[in-house]
Amino acid sequence: MIKSFSERCYDILRKVPKGKVTTYKAIAHQLKTKAYRAVGTAMHNNPYSPEVACHRVINNDGKIGGFYSGTNAKIKMLKQEGIEISKDNKINLKKYEYKF
Repeated sequence: MIKSFSERCYDILRKVPKGKVTTYKAIAHQLKTKAYRAVGTAMHNNPYSPEVACHRVINNDGKIGGFYSGTNAKIKMLKQEGIEISKDNKINLKKYEYKF
Protein backbone atom coordinates (compact mmCIF):
# COMPACT_ATOMS: atom_id res chain seq x y z
CA MET A 1 0.00 0.00 0.00
CA ILE A 2 1.30 3.45 -0.89
CA LYS A 3 1.41 5.86 2.05
CA SER A 4 0.13 9.41 1.81
CA PHE A 5 2.45 12.39 2.09
CA SER A 6 1.18 13.01 5.62
CA GLU A 7 1.76 9.41 6.70
CA ARG A 8 5.32 9.59 5.39
CA CYS A 9 5.83 12.82 7.39
CA TYR A 10 4.60 11.08 10.56
CA ASP A 11 6.93 8.12 9.91
CA ILE A 12 9.88 10.50 9.84
CA LEU A 13 8.69 12.42 12.89
CA ARG A 14 8.43 9.20 14.90
CA LYS A 15 12.25 9.05 14.80
CA VAL A 16 12.64 12.33 16.73
CA PRO A 17 13.17 11.47 20.41
CA LYS A 18 11.90 13.30 23.45
CA GLY A 19 14.08 16.33 24.17
CA LYS A 20 14.96 16.94 20.51
CA VAL A 21 13.31 18.90 17.71
CA THR A 22 13.35 18.93 13.95
CA THR A 23 12.19 21.41 11.34
CA TYR A 24 9.54 21.38 8.66
CA LYS A 25 12.37 21.77 6.16
CA ALA A 26 14.31 18.79 7.54
CA ILE A 27 11.27 16.55 7.24
CA ALA A 28 10.68 17.78 3.69
CA HIS A 29 14.31 17.04 2.82
CA GLN A 30 13.93 13.51 4.16
CA LEU A 31 11.02 13.16 1.73
CA LYS A 32 13.14 14.61 -1.09
CA THR A 33 10.82 17.57 -1.60
CA LYS A 34 10.71 21.30 -0.90
CA ALA A 35 7.10 21.14 0.26
CA TYR A 36 7.83 22.66 3.68
CA ARG A 37 4.35 24.13 4.01
CA ALA A 38 2.79 20.78 3.17
CA VAL A 39 4.77 19.29 6.06
CA GLY A 40 3.29 22.03 8.26
CA THR A 41 -0.18 21.13 7.07
CA ALA A 42 0.46 17.46 7.86
CA MET A 43 1.58 18.41 11.37
CA HIS A 44 -1.48 20.61 11.85
CA ASN A 45 -3.74 17.70 10.86
CA ASN A 46 -1.83 15.04 12.83
CA PRO A 47 -4.39 12.45 14.01
CA TYR A 48 -1.76 10.63 16.11
CA SER A 49 -0.85 13.44 18.49
CA PRO A 50 0.61 13.30 21.09
CA GLU A 51 2.09 9.86 20.26
CA VAL A 52 3.49 11.32 17.04
CA ALA A 53 4.87 14.47 18.62
CA CYS A 54 4.21 17.25 16.13
CA HIS A 55 5.10 19.78 18.85
CA ARG A 56 8.73 18.76 18.15
CA VAL A 57 8.62 20.35 14.68
CA ILE A 58 9.74 23.97 14.53
CA ASN A 59 10.72 26.59 11.97
CA ASN A 60 14.10 26.43 10.27
CA ASP A 61 15.26 29.59 12.11
CA GLY A 62 14.55 28.04 15.52
CA LYS A 63 11.23 29.82 16.06
CA ILE A 64 8.47 27.77 17.63
CA GLY A 65 6.00 27.98 14.76
CA GLY A 66 2.32 27.16 14.92
CA PHE A 67 0.47 24.52 16.87
CA TYR A 68 -3.15 23.42 16.80
CA SER A 69 -3.53 24.08 20.56
CA GLY A 70 -1.65 27.39 20.39
CA THR A 71 1.96 28.43 20.75
CA ASN A 72 1.85 28.47 24.55
CA ALA A 73 0.76 24.82 24.62
CA LYS A 74 3.61 23.90 22.26
CA ILE A 75 6.12 25.78 24.43
CA LYS A 76 4.84 24.04 27.56
CA MET A 77 5.19 20.60 25.95
CA LEU A 78 8.71 21.34 24.73
CA LYS A 79 9.77 22.65 28.14
CA GLN A 80 8.38 19.50 29.76
CA GLU A 81 10.80 17.56 27.56
CA GLY A 82 13.72 19.66 28.84
CA ILE A 83 14.07 21.92 25.81
CA GLU A 84 15.15 25.46 26.64
CA ILE A 85 13.28 28.24 24.87
CA SER A 86 14.60 31.80 24.66
CA LYS A 87 12.56 34.87 25.55
CA ASP A 88 11.92 35.46 21.84
CA ASN A 89 10.46 31.92 21.54
CA LYS A 90 13.42 30.36 19.79
CA ILE A 91 15.17 27.03 20.27
CA ASN A 92 18.90 26.57 19.84
CA LEU A 93 19.03 24.13 16.93
CA LYS A 94 22.74 23.45 17.49
CA LYS A 95 21.83 22.03 20.88
CA TYR A 96 18.41 20.43 20.31
CA GLU A 97 18.06 19.55 16.63
CA TYR A 98 17.73 15.87 15.83
CA LYS A 99 19.92 14.94 12.89
CA PHE A 100 18.47 12.33 10.57
